[in-house]
Amino acid sequence: MEPSPLFILGLAGTVVVLLSRALAGRLGVPEAILLVILGGVAGFLPGMPEMHLPPQVVLLGFLPPLVYSAAFFTAPREAKDDAVPIITLAFGLTVVTTFAAAAAARWAMPGLSWAVAIAFGAAVAPTDPVSATSILQRLNAPPRIVTILEGESLINDGVALTAFGLAMEALSTSYTPGHGLLRLAEVVVGGVAYGLAVGFVISRIRRRIRDPRSQIIVSLLTPYLAYVPAENLGLSGVLATVAAGFYLGTRGEGMLQSASRLPGQLFWRTLIFLLESALFVLLGLQVRGIVHEMAGHTWPHVILAVVVVSVVIVAVRLAWALFVFPLARYLPGRHLDFDHLPWPERFVIGWSGMRGAISLAIVLSLPVAVHGTPLRGRGEVIFLAAVIAFVTLIGQATTLPALLRRFGLAESDRNRIEQMKARRAVIETALTRIDELAEKGLVDDRTARTFRHLYEDRLERVRAELDDEPDEDRLADAGMVRREIVRAQRDKLRRMYHKGKISADTRRVVGRRLDLEDPDIRKGVG
Repeated sequence: MEPSPLFILGLAGTVVVLLSRALAGRLGVPEAILLVILGGVAGFLPGMPEMHLPPQVVLLGFLPPLVYSAAFFTAPREAKDDAVPIITLAFGLTVVTTFAAAAAARWAMPGLSWAVAIAFGAAVAPTDPVSATSILQRLNAPPRIVTILEGESLINDGVALTAFGLAMEALSTSYTPGHGLLRLAEVVVGGVAYGLAVGFVISRIRRRIRDPRSQIIVSLLTPYLAYVPAENLGLSGVLATVAAGFYLGTRGEGMLQSASRLPGQLFWRTLIFLLESALFVLLGLQVRGIVHEMAGHTWPHVILAVVVVSVVIVAVRLAWALFVFPLARYLPGRHLDFDHLPWPERFVIGWSGMRGAISLAIVLSLPVAVHGTPLRGRGEVIFLAAVIAFVTLIGQATTLPALLRRFGLAESDRNRIEQMKARRAVIETALTRIDELAEKGLVDDRTARTFRHLYEDRLERVRAELDDEPDEDRLADAGMVRREIVRAQRDKLRRMYHKGKISADTRRVVGRRLDLEDPDIRKGVG
């Protein structure tokens, strides 16, 4: 019995993801680049079935959780502080990039209709902050840059997908400018209102749920409850999903109880990683089919189109960040957002315009046919979008570290210090509370002493990290001791299980507690 094509594709995708993760760390390149390259290589292997991904699979399977997660985990206070630069980028730049990319694509490929060209422009307009922010955080760049990029990406996804939806409607409907503006208002306002209503209802439901597994199930259903009905009502499903995610995320971590928070965050991090990886791999696996669709074009013509569109979207973003972006300070009212945003930081923001998972999800959702007629130019714009994502990842993500160092923006240690000070403050609060409980006689001296020793040990480690010249050897020794203690405890637990003294359930429960004490695992959890 021969294996099914779906099994072969799934196996190839799994191998590509694992191999990309192993190579990305060693080569120091963004993982997305390797996912596309290895996926493309896998697509040409003998016996590999040709990949045809239905557009609805992308729209329903990938977009709702991706945009919901970005909205849910946003930082509302920081985003509010930088609202002006975020809005000027997310709205103004996204719209300008959409039409600039559409015009460049039509100039390079005159056969494209305006509807398809604008749909393509909407696909490549939103940025993917994952690669940029991971580099910025690793090099301790100013956190304000990270906040602006993440806030921009959250909003520009909705703006671009709304433009994409209107372009799709224009493929089968005659649009006048007045009708287009009216439809835009309906889609945007209606989508946001519906999303807020979904968030309000879900918040009331989640307050009553105590079981962590049920909490995770409800959190997974939420983006689909926002997206699917909104789309069926003719509203923006993406804006509805963003509104629901933002509403829940700004209210006590979505009403997650402490027992649900850690597994919930771990679940969503894993899910988003799998979805983003799958998009890049699926794109790579479709390279063979896309290349066949490009057979009617000469490769010099195709390369010219890639160069022209890539230069346009990069140049537009840089020009916006350097010259148009600061003009927002002259709008009516007080705008302090640009006072401490010098031109090197604006240049970094302009250079951090990598395209990624959302762009791929949008362009792959283009319909194969409209009213039974094959959509002309679909293969070309998918190819263009894929190469542009690849080019921006290679050209911008790989040069961003050098750019940060050149501008002196990679030397700040403020994030680590801020986190250490916050940890010191909450630990000192814990010690104060232990003393209060002991004084009131609510705990016995032995219990109070045990907890005091525990938190004093933690406080000592935090204070050591905050010192100007911490004793690295002592910190390394402390980490080694904790590892050895946890290892000895695990060995004891394993021997008790093999001797039949404890059950498998007891071994799992106690082992989970030991995992939380393991310093290596704790680093991964944070």
